[in-house]
Amino acid sequence: MHVGMSVIFQNPGRERPDFEIYQEEMALAEMAEPLGFESVWSVEHHFTDYTMCPDPLQFLTYMAGRTKTAELGTMVVVLPWRDPVRTAEQISMLDNISNGRLVLGIGRGAGRVEFDGFRLDMAESRPRFVEAAQMIMNGLENGHVEFSGDYYTQPRADIRPEPFKSFRGRTYAAAVSPESARIMAELGIGLLVIPQKPWEHVEREFAEYKALYHEVNGVPAPKPIFATWTIVDEDEKRAEELARRYIGGYWQSVLDHYEFHKDHLKGQKGYEYYGKFAETLQKDEDGAIQFFMDLQVYGTPAQCIEKITAIGDRIGSDRFTGIFSMAGMPHDLAKANMTLFAEKVMPALKALPSAEDRVASVAAE
Repeated sequence: MHVGMSVIFQNPGRERPDFEIYQEEMALAEMAEPLGFESVWSVEHHFTDYTMCPDPLQFLTYMAGRTKTAELGTMVVVLPWRDPVRTAEQISMLDNISNGRLVLGIGRGAGRVEFDGFRLDMAESRPRFVEAAQMIMNGLENGHVEFSGDYYTQPRADIRPEPFKSFRGRTYAAAVSPESARIMAELGIGLLVIPQKPWEHVEREFAEYKALYHEVNGVPAPKPIFATWTIVDEDEKRAEELARRYIGGYWQSVLDHYEFHKDHLKGQKGYEYYGKFAETLQKDEDGAIQFFMDLQVYGTPAQCIEKITAIGDRIGSDRFTGIFSMAGMPHDLAKANMTLFAEKVMPALKALPSAEDRVASVAAE
């Protein structure tokens, strides 16, 4: 199994200078390759202390110069908030700089505060995403961007530096709603799974996506990538206490950023799934925190190995990304969390057979 890590630059309540948060998260990212992590990731968010990485491509360009072999992943680049031409150029430039180490994750966003800040209508996010994805993905394959749509009209323009290898098979989208999953299949894009709903739902939707992907593209869908908030400790009780404080604290930041305690998503075009999700959360907030925690990975090293393997088996994945610092976690604790994972969990994950072989082995028993 490929094992990566992600930094998300949270500063809940602005209790500390943003500069300090950046120094600490960058230090974690620079620990990744020496500890054996095979990829470094980050996210895109704007305007709040939820996560303070407005440009993951810029962050990863810095990391390209600080690493030698680690892949560089976006989790994700939010296309409706960006100019597609400049985004295609930035992607190609980073891939050239890093000798082809970019793993491209894309998405459409769901935070009202961010759409408002960019003066965009959330109702347009899905069609904007589709058009931008089509323009960018086609441009990266043929070396130029050209498009005529409802939201973007672009005369032919070359991408320089030109893309030097295909992004097919290394482009993923954070698809949450069933509608988005269908769009990803039609665009020939894999799925990045960030746990937030029952695994049986994920399995069912992914099976539908894989069938549609094969029907549209004539080849099997790429194996998904999954990422979880991760806490490991030698003491099981302490691991659970830390998970409740920090993974639970992260979930509270999700509720605040996306305003799931409000009703604005219920009537928002293109976000019907999120509206129902918010309605469910409002009925039992404490239960929702426990539910979210249990979707993530926490426990002793042995428990973390078991949980990550089980998730990989369920969705047929050989790529895991851990997030080890969240919700104001002290830097020393984040370093210890990530280091213990590298020492006691990572070797077992890297030694696993492929997802197909693991599933076949279980079926044969």
